[in-house]
Amino acid sequence: MMSPESGAQSVLDVEDLHVSYGHVHVLQGVSFSMGAEPIGMVGRNGMGKSTLANTLVGFLPAQSGSVRYRGSELLGRSPQRINRLGVAYVPQGRRVFPSLSVHEHLTMVRSRPTDRWTVERVYELFPRLAERRRNGGAELSGGEQQMLAIGRALLTNPELLIMDEPSEGLAPAVVDHLADVFRGLVREGQAILLVEQNLRFAAEVCDRILVMVNGSIAADLPTEQIVRDAELQNRYLGVV
Repeated sequence: MMSPESGAQSVLDVEDLHVSYGHVHVLQGVSFSMGAEPIGMVGRNGMGKSTLANTLVGFLPAQSGSVRYRGSELLGRSPQRINRLGVAYVPQGRRVFPSLSVHEHLTMVRSRPTDRWTVERVYELFPRLAERRRNGGAELSGGEQQMLAIGRALLTNPELLIMDEPSEGLAPAVVDHLADVFRGLVREGQAILLVEQNLRFAAEVCDRILVMVNGSIAADLPTEQIVRDAELQNRYLGVV
């Protein structure tokens, strides 16, 4: 298993994580560590990626294992407590409120003028949201809803940002824009765990790719290695 760069402190350490739905053993001994570098978690549908994301942020319980953020155990903590520790989550499907305006969504998150992320800075990052600040969630396009979900998460000023399928259902131009945004966040030092089915998108953002197959990590590779190896892509992802 690859680990954070030598001498760098781990941000997240997952060890022998097991999660079941009833009699279905979904996560089967998942282990990995990451520092501040952006990590992509890819795999076909039904491999356990979203289950992993929801377990890391406290929405699902684990049967056994460990999830440590900066050395603090997260398993058993509430999603709110995990967020206050510095872990933010952008869920699959965006989950915006249809009747709340863009601005109401963003001002629901308490921020201070001294915080790294403020509502005005989110509007600078996503000018389209500033233009649509009075529009309700139901009036936004899929891409605008995704920007809103990301902005809402950033307003908690996280050290680690976990995103579940942010490119799902979006037009290619919007996906390219999000890749630019994420690369900018990485340059600022934002740690990102990007859970994605879209290998191309993950490769544009992440230096390292984890491949999940049947509830376990089947490969942990530098991005350039899996991108240039069609046989690896076919074996793990069935995309070639």
